[in-house]
Formats: sequence, structure tokens, C-alpha cells
Amino acid sequence: MTALQKTITAERIKLRRSPVWLAFFGLPLISAFFGTNNYRMNQGILQNEWFSLWTQHSLFLCFFFMPALIGTYCSYLWRLEHSRTNWNAFLTAPVPHFALYFGKLFQGVLMTILGNAWVFSLYYVCGKFCGLNSPLPKAVLSWFLCGMLGGIVVCGVQLTISMWIRSFAIPIGIAVAGGIGGMFMTNNGWGLYYPYSLYAIGMRANNPNMEIPLGQFLSGCVVYILICCIISVWKLKRGEG
Repeated sequence: MTALQKTITAERIKLRRSPVWLAFFGLPLISAFFGTNNYRMNQGILQNEWFSLWTQHSLFLCFFFMPALIGTYCSYLWRLEHSRTNWNAFLTAPVPHFALYFGKLFQGVLMTILGNAWVFSLYYVCGKFCGLNSPLPKAVLSWFLCGMLGGIVVCGVQLTISMWIRSFAIPIGIAVAGGIGGMFMTNNGWGLYYPYSLYAIGMRANNPNMEIPLGQFLSGCVVYILICCIISVWKLKRGEG
């Protein structure tokens, strides 16, 4: 087993029977409830079936619930290391520093992807509950994949923040504020340059045309992910905590 595989396994063990799973299932469920209820109350105006339902689901999810959920994941992944003298033990583990970080990143990304899959499962179920009998639009696959990539950006940013800040709650608060700020940045045309907006842009939240500048979006995601990885591994190599 490689060093990276060992760290991934260790992070997976930490998350077993973790209370973070309550947030995993609960926050998207709350978001879906609000979005579906808003859609049902305005069906006289929202007549584009699956697309209209998605505008209601994604608006609540992308700017409020998912940033908080990813922030909770990432804070929990660093919680043990920030307790007592565990940081020193963590840094002296017999594995390279990059493996220590990428073990956490892998787990955070996995939970982000699973969270997105749960979101789209709820979207489908809620659509059937609302009486939508037409097939899901083909564009759903693009929403999912681009949203997944944008979610990974938020995960990378939050992992870096949670590594620097020992508090469990403060990084979650930053994630919530970042998501709300993402709405402002997106509405003013600056979303592609702001990490917390990329998830919403990928998911086409608050986007009536359902189109995005794909090349610019992908470039922004890759740049942010690389920056977060470089900063985090550099900090671990310096041994700071």
C-alpha cells in the first residue's frame, strides 16, 4: 500500500459514524424542501417544468446550503489534527507531506461528489412529486459535472482555510459568508474570478440562459485547485499549525 493510499484509508476511518453525515443528508434535504415548495407555490409563473424546478433548487443550494456543507466536511477533516498536540504527531507520520494533504483532499472531494449526487437524486424525486412526467433534460449531466468541479474548488479553499484556522466553527462561517458573497459576485458579473461562485456557475444557479463560458470556467477551477494544493503542501512542509 502506497503512502497516499494509507492516508486515504486513515481519513476514511475518521469519518465512520461521524456526525458530519447528518449535515450530508440534512442540508440538501432542507434545500430541496424549500426549492420544491417555492416551485409548487409559483407554478403559474414557473412553467418550464424541470428547468423551472432547477432554478428554485439551485438558488437555495448553491449560495447557502452547499458551501456550508462543504465547509463542515473540511473542518471535520482537520478537527482531530487541531486537537491538543495531534498536529505534531500528524506531521511526524512516516509519509510524505503531500500524501498527508492529498489524503484529506481526496476524502473531501469524494464527499463533495457524493453530496452532489444526493442533490440530483433529490431533484429527480422532487420533480416526480411535483408531477413532472417528461424526461430529465440532457443538460443535467453538464450541470452535475460542472457543479462537481466547482464544488471541488470550494473544497480545496475550505481545506486550506481549515488547516490554517484551528477553530471548527470559524471556517464554516467563512464558507457561509463566501456562499452569500458568491451571489453578489455572480450577479455583478465577477463570479468566474471568485471561488465560491464557481459551484453556482457550474450548476447554472440563477442563470436563465443555462449557458456558461466553459473554457474560462474550467481554467478558473484548475487555477484555484492548484493554488490551494501548493499553499497547503507548503504549509505542511514548514511544519506550521
